[in-house]
Amino acid sequence: MTTQHNDITADGTRGSTARRLAALAIPTFGQLIAEPTFILIDTAIVGHIGDAALAGLSIGSTIILTAVGLCIFLAYSTTAQVAHLLGAGKRREGLQAGIDGLWLALLIGVVLGIGLFAGAEPLCRALGGQGAVLYQAVRYTRAVVLGAPGMLLVYAANGIFRGLQKVRITLVAAVAGAVVNTVLELLFVLVFDWGITGSGAATLIAQWFMGLFLVVPAVLWSRADGVSLRPQLAGIVAAGGDGLPLFIRTLAIRAAMVMTVASAARMGTHVLAGFQAVNSSWNFAMNVLDSVGIAGQTLVGAALGARDWRRARSLTRATGLAGLAVGTALGLAFALVGLFAGHFFSPSPAIQLLTAVGMVTMGLFFPLQGWMMALDGILIGARDFRYLAATCTATAVVYIAALFAIVRLVVPMLPNDPARTAVLWLAFNVVLMGGRGLANGLRARGDAWMR
Repeated sequence: MTTQHNDITADGTRGSTARRLAALAIPTFGQLIAEPTFILIDTAIVGHIGDAALAGLSIGSTIILTAVGLCIFLAYSTTAQVAHLLGAGKRREGLQAGIDGLWLALLIGVVLGIGLFAGAEPLCRALGGQGAVLYQAVRYTRAVVLGAPGMLLVYAANGIFRGLQKVRITLVAAVAGAVVNTVLELLFVLVFDWGITGSGAATLIAQWFMGLFLVVPAVLWSRADGVSLRPQLAGIVAAGGDGLPLFIRTLAIRAAMVMTVASAARMGTHVLAGFQAVNSSWNFAMNVLDSVGIAGQTLVGAALGARDWRRARSLTRATGLAGLAVGTALGLAFALVGLFAGHFFSPSPAIQLLTAVGMVTMGLFFPLQGWMMALDGILIGARDFRYLAATCTATAVVYIAALFAIVRLVVPMLPNDPARTAVLWLAFNVVLMGGRGLANGLRARGDAWMR
């Protein structure tokens, strides 16, 4: 245990801080891109079915990304708890917390899948789906939500691997899941001609595949350390209690995203279809930034568990700078790719133009997003969950109010769809992302989050 503790806290044991961040961030990125990759593949293939199918996918994917994303606390809270316990020299207790998280994930996933399947049509209608778009959205949603338990098991298992700082297996799982999804997607949609339902079915199979791929070694590893695999009510309740503020935080962010989709839907089918292309690309790219934050989260969590405040502060600075640097490079690439990426999502020139406008606008704000996400990860690693819940909720409320004003007062005066698309993404970045960045930056300047 002394060796593990030294590996985590001592400078130079595994090289520079930047190298250690990269060693954790790169494999972590593999796990993070799983769900966005599935949606990105769905978007690229479904976009060639027709505009209604692509717009329907935008609504359906928003529902599944929102529902599954609300449960990201399964990964974040488990990572922080396992890292803290390992830093304090309590490996067995850390693994037990991970097993409790797996049981909680399975329980939530089953309830979530059943609920979303039953409520697919009213949910899609509430997001602005009508006519052919509504029909496509419901078909996709009812297929893909059955994979929710598998995806939540992925989240919980990765909390264990991140906390242990053994994350390479997550990269293998992500690559394998993407391959399975792509092959089945092409087979079901293009060969069997199942349309958008085939797309959802391919994704749900890939989600379960990834879940089993990661849960089996996590269980075997825990069993080897003498950890009980039986469901323990106290541990499951504790895992849920730790995750409640993170759930509130994520709920606020997802509510803001849902309102963004609803606003796009009210601007027309073309704006919504273009929004889906940009949003799926952004969800994929944002996980590069999130992986930096999670790497810092793991290292800072272990440092705080060992009560090494100086090390935690040093890692916070390094992670923030890394997020800013990665965000700058990624933003430039995102904007450049956006100039021609529309061709991959739709044969329609109108959709291609809106995709370019949205991706260039988004690319300008990636440095801000990178810095904000890095500090977000640090505060999660410090288990500063209540502050994050409060500030994200406040920021989301302000953003949603701004969206209502924009849709009612500004949009009617705009001359065309490209202008509407640009204004929508500007509001998203300035108000929502900027507000979160301001709150995180102010918190990181003090010391309260480290206690």
